Amino acid sequence: MISVYTTSAFCKDGCGGNKAGVVLDRPDLSTAQKLTIAREMGYSETVFVAQSSIADYKLEYFTPAEEVPLCGHATIAAFVTLNMLQALDKSQYRIETKAGILDIQVNPDGLILMEQNRPDYGETIAPQVLEGILPTESFCPDMPIQIVSTGLKDVMLPICSPEQLAAMTPDFEAMSRFSRAQGVVGIHAFALTPGEEYTAICRNFAPLYGIDEESATGTSNCALACYLYRHREKKTRYVFEQGHNLGQVSRIIVQLECGDGEILRVFVGGFGRLLGELELELD
Repeated sequence: MISVYTTSAFCKDGCGGNKAGVVLDRPDLSTAQKLTIAREMGYSETVFVAQSSIADYKLEYFTPAEEVPLCGHATIAAFVTLNMLQALDKSQYRIETKAGILDIQVNPDGLILMEQNRPDYGETIAPQVLEGILPTESFCPDMPIQIVSTGLKDVMLPICSPEQLAAMTPDFEAMSRFSRAQGVVGIHAFALTPGEEYTAICRNFAPLYGIDEESATGTSNCALACYLYRHREKKTRYVFEQGHNLGQVSRIIVQLECGDGEILRVFVGGFGRLLGELELELD
């Protein structure tokens, strides 16, 4: 039997967020078994947490289709789970992932922050390349469409208004072909929200990985904060909301450590809830 916790990360006021499966201390599981568990759970990612010889923990991430090197919301979910089970006894941790060694901060109020890689700003994309995938008339011309990564490559796509963002209906097959050709996970579309307590509303599409739309993506919003730092307003804290179209509103916090106008360290995180535990039997 395999114990799998269900934990929601990036909750807003204790609700919403993005659910992940969390499996603790089962280094005996094969890759095939991990994929089976991920498919059985049906979430966009399930994370497997084990001891590490080079860090505090080793984290592996599986979608229902394949392994991915990093997942922000599953990492937050893992540490929310460990914290709720009273398995944590310090405020700073290091984790081993296939995207590198990353730092985790556990705040007394339950806020979990994970370090990401410093931003890698990739190529810009002409709006017409996305013709037929998304409505190009909704694209905001004041900012570029650009590939940005803090661990995973995503396309940052500025949209003119939250209303136009909410109304978009992507062609997911065409988006999958585009994502494969560009070597990206997917498209992170956003609309700025001046005057609100949060910076932008976002929608994340990753159909190439079997995720048409996700309610919270830590890695993508981390990349978005770095994108906005470069192209819009230099701040050290950004707050994003995601999942409105899915009825699962999430709140993602990104904190930047900067010096001389450059981003030195990047952290993304939020709050979460441990929802329950399931026993699975594998053949």
